[in-house]
Amino acid sequence: MVESNVETRKEKSKGLGGFLDWVERVGNKMPHPAAIFVILSVIIIIISDLCARTGVNVQFTMVDKVNGGTKLTNVKAVSLLTADGIRYIFTSAVTNFTSFAPLGTVLVAMLGVGMAEETGFIQALLRKTVMSTPKKLITAIVVLLGVMSNIASDAGYIVLIPLGALVFLSFGRHPIAGMAAAFAGVSGGFSANLLIGTTDPLLGGITTEAAKLINAGYKVEPTANWYFMFVSTFLITAIGTFVTDRIVEPRLGTYKKASSEDITKLTDKEKKGLKYANIGFLIFLIVILALVVPYNGILRDPKTHKIIGHTPFMDGIVPIIALFFFIPGVCYGIASGSIKNNKDVASSLGKSMSKMGGYLVLVFFASQFVAYFGKTNLGTILAAKGGTFLESTGLTGVPLIILFVLLCAFINLFMGSASAKWAIMAPVFVPMFMHIGFTPEFTQAAFRVGDSCTNIITPLMSYFALIVSFAEKYDEDAGIGTLISTMLPYSILFLIGWSALLILWFSCKLPLGPGVGIFM
Repeated sequence: MVESNVETRKEKSKGLGGFLDWVERVGNKMPHPAAIFVILSVIIIIISDLCARTGVNVQFTMVDKVNGGTKLTNVKAVSLLTADGIRYIFTSAVTNFTSFAPLGTVLVAMLGVGMAEETGFIQALLRKTVMSTPKKLITAIVVLLGVMSNIASDAGYIVLIPLGALVFLSFGRHPIAGMAAAFAGVSGGFSANLLIGTTDPLLGGITTEAAKLINAGYKVEPTANWYFMFVSTFLITAIGTFVTDRIVEPRLGTYKKASSEDITKLTDKEKKGLKYANIGFLIFLIVILALVVPYNGILRDPKTHKIIGHTPFMDGIVPIIALFFFIPGVCYGIASGSIKNNKDVASSLGKSMSKMGGYLVLVFFASQFVAYFGKTNLGTILAAKGGTFLESTGLTGVPLIILFVLLCAFINLFMGSASAKWAIMAPVFVPMFMHIGFTPEFTQAAFRVGDSCTNIITPLMSYFALIVSFAEKYDEDAGIGTLISTMLPYSILFLIGWSALLILWFSCKLPLGPGVGIFM
């Protein structure tokens, strides 16, 4: 049983630390996270009925992501206390759970990751990493890998965050600090990257349709924000490293888990296991490259031959990630002796899945809450009314940019999907900003800044429940309050630092991407 770290933090409960401790105490005095989602679901049901009875609605133009162009939409609050609403609550419970986006992704990926962990492959690999990585750079590497992981869609949430905890633990540091560093990079820095990821063409397509309201021939390319996001990667890495080393880890204190094991020493069996794991990984990599690299590769889009986007490769990234860990894990297990036959393989998979029980309980109730929030249209109404409010302020220049970023960050607390938010907000703000001289690409960049920074502090984020379960592994007293208080400094400093970079970019009139400026 892991000892709570509350005692180790008492001496540091002043200033920001005291405020964060208060946030944690308040959050953790609340019921179990599963019970909290039940309570929130009840609140949404009641609010939806009040809004529906008072006729709360909003009319707006949004991007039609299916057919292209835009469409006029009138959205009304939907009550879940009507006969239809009550029927929905009962009949949708199972599908809300089984269709919850992260569920299948997490379970499939954990088959591979769990195998690698059960055979001892991950632990041996981490010990080797400790031997070859300078201790001063480990935080920055974890945050940077988190930022870079968003090119593989949501894989970073499932793979990198728990690995961040294990890496820090291997260095004798607090595992929750490692988890927080990875989470900050994966989710708080979601839009930043050194490469063009899946988010770029998705948002670019929505921005294009919004820009056509002013200029029918306008097109926003996937590379529209590349220069800005490239530089943002280093900013997020620097801020994430600073917050982890100077704020989060000192506040967490010393991780009290006795271990007499020499984490830097590898046995002969482990060395042999890693050798065979590398061979297995190399063979797997060659197979994947053969399916992707050729122009007519099987995992490329059959028509466009693209790799990035809605392609077989990107749509199949989760099983690829699972095999990425499964194959080296099995090879390691056979060579090291931890796997003797196929029964051991099945047993290891079963053990890895058995550890997901608490997560499954949490996801069931979280999925109901998220589904109710979408069904009642409350998130959509909030986003549309927020846009109307900002449009009515009459602000221009830097104040308008800052207020727009803050609005996006606020709406992100209640509406998780970036594409869904942008489909509602883009037809309002892209034409509005074009009228005052800003390019659609600049408006999109400002949206991405605000949309990313608050991902890590909102329970409505799809993977929030998973991260809570990761934290509970290292601190049995951890809850929603622990996670929010730990991630709040990242969220605040990301928002300040990234907004400052955006204003600097604006002031210096720097290009946002190849051939793309800030002003029309």
